[in-house]
Amino acid sequence: MDTPAELGDFLRTRRARLRPEDVGLVAYGTRRRVPGLRREELAQLAGVSVAYYTRLEQGQSAGASDGVLDAIARALRLSPDEYAHLRNLARPARAGRRPAPRAETARPSTRLLIEAMAQVPALVLTARFDVLAWNPLGHALIAGHLAADSPERPADRPNTQRLLFLDPHTRELYPDWEDEAPRAVSALRLAAGEHPDDRRLAELIGELTMKSGEFAALWSRHPVRKCAFGTKSFHHPLVGPMELTFEMTRLPDAAGQCLLMYGAEPGSSSEAALRLLATGVAPDAVLNAVPNTVPPREPAAGA
Repeated sequence: MDTPAELGDFLRTRRARLRPEDVGLVAYGTRRRVPGLRREELAQLAGVSVAYYTRLEQGQSAGASDGVLDAIARALRLSPDEYAHLRNLARPARAGRRPAPRAETARPSTRLLIEAMAQVPALVLTARFDVLAWNPLGHALIAGHLAADSPERPADRPNTQRLLFLDPHTRELYPDWEDEAPRAVSALRLAAGEHPDDRRLAELIGELTMKSGEFAALWSRHPVRKCAFGTKSFHHPLVGPMELTFEMTRLPDAAGQCLLMYGAEPGSSSEAALRLLATGVAPDAVLNAVPNTVPPREPAAGA
């Protein structure tokens, strides 16, 4: 990733969303070439020189102090997630000599854990959202149209972000796709800031930008928001609509790997649908399922 360019893009998008009157400044004149705050206005609010802020926005001022970053974050009214992203971009990890990337795997103990969670859809994801492992219910919920063993083959390994933007089956899974897509891009932005030297992550972003105009448009807005928990709507081809909560927790000592789990409100129709999906979890059956099909009836006696 071109971290200096990313820093400049991020700061410009955050300036553009603020008006002088939003931050207590008097706007002289009505004609502005670009929306939002000017550089000199932002520098005034942050208490830094215009020349210094310009160099920072152009990626020419590495190692900004905590005080400067704090002041800029306050001036831009950044959220905690956005501030963390700003720090990652302003202070990228010093690139060293890195070994050739190896295929990641989920720890055996983590695999045992998700297999034991028979009633909970669970997946193990890399920092770039590749699926390293899923339990049968996780596979049935998220990507039943894919082979159950696809996470075991690095060349065929599913990626939840790629599926969301490029796979029509996955798109139909989310009735609120227009809400899900920005959330996914926000999480990918954070990952890019945390792992600026991840070549495969950069390749994924490049692929999505080239193949999905919707992704490219969202990416250009530079959304940043951690999506570690919340609620998602599904419309599953086998069991219909579900409203599921999700929790994503980072695994210790696992190079950014995360455990993603889903659940349903007790006593809800979503819990019943999830339980129904669990009772019928069989990878081959899910893989070959066709939406809106009805099982054939047994022939009547004497027919």
